[in-house]
Amino acid sequence: MCAIYASDPDQSRGRLFDEGGSAHRSAFQRDRDRIIHSSGFRRLKHKTQVFVEHEGDYFRTRLTHSIEVGQVARTISGALGLNIDLTEAVALAHDLGHTPFGHTGEDALNECMAAFGGFDHNAQALKIITSLEKHYADFDGLNLTWETLEGIAKHNGPVTGDLPFALAEYTAKYDLELGTYASAEAQVAAISDDIAYNNHDLDDGLRAGLFTVDDICALPIIGKCFADVDEKYPDLDPLRRRHEALRRVFGVMVEDVLITSRARLAASGAQSAQDVRGLDAPVVQFSDGLFNELKQIREFLFENMYRHWTVRRMRRKAAQIVVDIFDIFMDDPGMMPPEWKVAAEGDETHRARVIADYIAGMTDRFALQEHAKLTDPNLKS
Repeated sequence: MCAIYASDPDQSRGRLFDEGGSAHRSAFQRDRDRIIHSSGFRRLKHKTQVFVEHEGDYFRTRLTHSIEVGQVARTISGALGLNIDLTEAVALAHDLGHTPFGHTGEDALNECMAAFGGFDHNAQALKIITSLEKHYADFDGLNLTWETLEGIAKHNGPVTGDLPFALAEYTAKYDLELGTYASAEAQVAAISDDIAYNNHDLDDGLRAGLFTVDDICALPIIGKCFADVDEKYPDLDPLRRRHEALRRVFGVMVEDVLITSRARLAASGAQSAQDVRGLDAPVVQFSDGLFNELKQIREFLFENMYRHWTVRRMRRKAAQIVVDIFDIFMDDPGMMPPEWKVAAEGDETHRARVIADYIAGMTDRFALQEHAKLTDPNLKS
């Protein structure tokens, strides 16, 4: 049974294009299913999380990351009495707007787009699900409910100040009330993202040999989890030991969110999902103590993983690939596939935004291949 402050699909504000209801699925279940079946979701399979797609089969990609976020989000949402389907829909869609090569690609594309309104992956996710997906006969996009769109647009909190153009363009016709917090379900999706990448980046970094177990045992939370495993399972082989310890780290984060968020929800007095939106702070959070400990872990990962010399080399090459492709197409849109060339017809700003859409939709593999075709004289286009 859902809590009083949970989002109710029967009370949804609906879709931009009315389609009527489904006999077998709630409105939020239909949203989740449309996201899973979208082209943008499938492309996440070959998009970077930290390591570029071709660097190894065992590292996380955007797709596996999104699935992990969805699993964490379902667990937390159910324990808090929230709507699991809405939570999962937002969790699965939260990274749809990412470029190839992760945040490196996004930073490079944002620089390319500086004179044309910039580039933001959260805004791009909204653009994908509201216009760039073109499969349905009656509308562009996926025609998701207001609650799912709101959660995707502002799961990280209110969006204020100068809006990314993709957000501004859509909210002009369908107001997502960007100045407030999102539903508790969307807040769960956001914190589940933090939990997932904190945990799996440690695992991927160890797997890649960027740091050792001894290195991370000096960090808060982690050292105790390894000690607990060693006490219960002496002489456990290294791979099982690592897995057992990191799953305990995972559990510590989830348990902390549940304890903290239950207390915040109770103290808030919220009697509805709309009451949650009207609060002046999020209701789904880590405790202050755990947040500070996680900050130390993130600082370690930045220094020893994201800024590792091998990762920096690949990031430098990845950024140059994005810039090269953008510059070539801006100079000559006729080098784009015919449908994109036609779409890019217009003034310079329009052309840049279409090119950004094209690049943002590329997988790592496709971007590497496209760059080679455009720059290597020995390859055919």
